[in-house]
This record gives sequence, structure tokens and C-alpha cells, in this order.
Amino acid sequence: MAKNDPYAALKYGEFRTFLLVRFAFVFARTMQFIVIEWEVYNLTKDPFSLGMIGLMEVIPAVSLALFAGHIVDQKEKKGLLLKCLLGFSVISIGLFMLTWPRIVAGFSQNTILYSIYFLIFLGGIVRAFLGPTNFSLFALIVPKKIYPNAATWNSSVWQMGSVLGPALAGLSIHWIGVHWSMLLIFGFALLALLGLTQISKKPILNPKIGEPVMRSLKEGVKFVWNSKIIFGAIALDMIAVLFGGAVALLPIFAQDILKVGPEGFGILRAAPAVGAVLILFTSAYYPLNKNAGMKLLAAIFGFGLCIIAFGLSEIFWISVIALFLSGATDGVSMVIRQTILQLKTPDHMRGRVSSVNSMFVGSSNELGAFESGLTAKLMGTVSAVVFGGSMTLITVLGMGAAFPKFRKLDLRKDIEEHERED
Repeated sequence: MAKNDPYAALKYGEFRTFLLVRFAFVFARTMQFIVIEWEVYNLTKDPFSLGMIGLMEVIPAVSLALFAGHIVDQKEKKGLLLKCLLGFSVISIGLFMLTWPRIVAGFSQNTILYSIYFLIFLGGIVRAFLGPTNFSLFALIVPKKIYPNAATWNSSVWQMGSVLGPALAGLSIHWIGVHWSMLLIFGFALLALLGLTQISKKPILNPKIGEPVMRSLKEGVKFVWNSKIIFGAIALDMIAVLFGGAVALLPIFAQDILKVGPEGFGILRAAPAVGAVLILFTSAYYPLNKNAGMKLLAAIFGFGLCIIAFGLSEIFWISVIALFLSGATDGVSMVIRQTILQLKTPDHMRGRVSSVNSMFVGSSNELGAFESGLTAKLMGTVSAVVFGGSMTLITVLGMGAAFPKFRKLDLRKDIEEHERED
């Protein structure tokens, strides 16, 4: 096996451009989500309204996920990604208008709130196509032998956007207000569109072009179900994210429990991503492929412990450290999961496999937000976070016991096979 090169993927010009596009979009999307959270809670002072943000996005994202995967496997990827970015840009302009006092001066609070929810719903439609399109385009830009390294850089850039987006969101709310923050978000969406023009169109590698939709969807679900390693990775992360969604309640912690205002809110929201970025950059030098299964189980277990510690903390910097460590453990999980999916998914199935992943993992972020908002209303904010972290621990222990093959997973052999193919 060749010596590990931490910069192998960055030697490809289109991959560097892809990372720029991904960063700009993730920055815009995470910043937008934080600004929306702040504005909605500021309007309602109701934790359930924060849960509704997640629910409004997850309904279309889940409903259309499998169909989106079929479309992605049938169509050219760059063109689809262009349409997704255009859709996000239009939604950003809509939110900019809804937060302009001159325009909404005569609107009732409910009219503004429901209009925001509607735009979030449209964003869920865009999201259904965005995940599988990104996943599929990624695989066409770099050779298979460097998928693990490329996945590390891809995840690192995603987390960098997740660090800077929330951090700037909190600061920009304080400096220029919600309205102009929305315009800044639109600017980053335009940057992503500009970068995408520098990536060439890619071939469609599906031997079954024109396959009936239902047969195609059935094949995708069947593949994930039969691949116990992929299924195990998806199921583990889905449950952990679903019950560990403490970040959805951060506006409550920032405003009512820790009392740190928008600046502290930005720090809290960015802390998990800072921890993840440090781990992701480290993993470029020290790959996580050996004993990957046990490392994934341990990382998600650690994530659950961090969420419990955050929920119990009443001191700002202890809360920041707990969130930082939750991000570090999540970073380990992210690299291993992305490597599993990239190595074990055939090219012609990437859209559908990514869609199944989006249904159960990506959408569990929003379902987790809804679960957190609902449980916070029923049992209190702190109890809801501790409950979620505890359920994550139980899930890891159960999955580890139920899937012995997963505990023994080692990805080094898969990587060696792809090196011989290339």
C-alpha cells in the first residue's frame, strides 16, 4: 500500500474548485439556518417554533429523497447542482424580503412566521436533490484510490463552512441585523454559482438510463438493506443525530439559560464545528481506516456523553467545551461514514444510496430539531437535551451488540483494492 499523502486529492484542480463551491454553499446555508432560528425565536419565544423549522424542511426532503436519487442517477450532475444553487438563491432573496421592515410593516406576526416556514419548505425540496447530486459529482472528480483522502477534505470544508457560518451569523445579527445578514447569505450563494461554472460536465455512468422509476427506487433501497455495513453506518448516525440534536435548542440556552446574547450564541453554535474541523484536518495525516467500525461506535458514544454534559452545564465555557468535544467526536464519525459510503457504493447507484442516506441521516437533523423542540416543551429544555444524549448512548450499545460484523470493520483492504484498480 502506498504511503499516505495528506494532500493527494488537492492535486486535482476541479476538486479544489468543488471544495470552494461546497464551502460557499455550506457557509450560506448554515448561516441562513442560524439567522432564521434567531428570528423565529425572537418572534415567538416558543421552543416548539424552533422544532417547526426542522419539520418544515424535513417533510419535502424525506418525501422526495428516493425520487431525487433516481433523477440524479439518470441526469448530468453539474446541471442538477446548478439548479439546486439557483433554487437556494431565490429562497435567500425571499427571506431577505421577509425580514425587511419596510415590506413587512403591515404584516401580522403569523403571516411573517408562516411565510418563513413556507420558504423553509421550498428549501427542503432543494435539499432533497442537493445531497445526492453533491455525493455523485464528488465521485466523478477524483479517482477511487484517493476517495478516503478526498472524503476527509470534503468533510473538512463542510465543517469549516459550519464553523464560520454560525459564527458570522451571531456576529452579523449583532452588527448589521437579521435583514442585512440575509443579503450577505445571498452573496455567498452567488459565489457558489460562480465557482460551479469552472467545473466541466461529467458523464452519466448509469447503464440503466430510462429505467422505470419504481424499479429504480426499489433497487436503491434493496442495495442499502443488503449491504449491512452501509446500513449499519446510516442507522447509527441517524439515531445519534435524531436524539442528540441539542444544537436546535441553542437559542434558548443562549438567551434564557446561559444569558450570553447573540455573540455567545454564535460561539456556542460554532463550537461543535471547530472541534470537527480539527479532527478532520488531523485525519488527513492520520487516516481512520484501521478498526473503523470500533472507532465509529466509540465516537458516537463519546458524542452522546458530550451532549449530556452540555445539557447539565450552567457555565458558558463548560458548555462551549462540551459542544467542542461533541464536534470532535462527530468529526471522527463523519470521516468514517463518508469513506464507507464512497468505497462501498457502485458508481451507478450513488444518487440513490445518497438519497437513502439523506432520508435517514441528513433529515434526522431536522427531525432531531423537531424532537428537541417537542421534548423541550413537554419536559423542559435541560431534560430534553439529557434525554437525547442518553438515547444516543443506548443506541450505540444496542447497535454494537446487534452487528458484530460492523464492530470488526476495517477499511484498509477496500482501499488497497481500489488502488490496484486505478
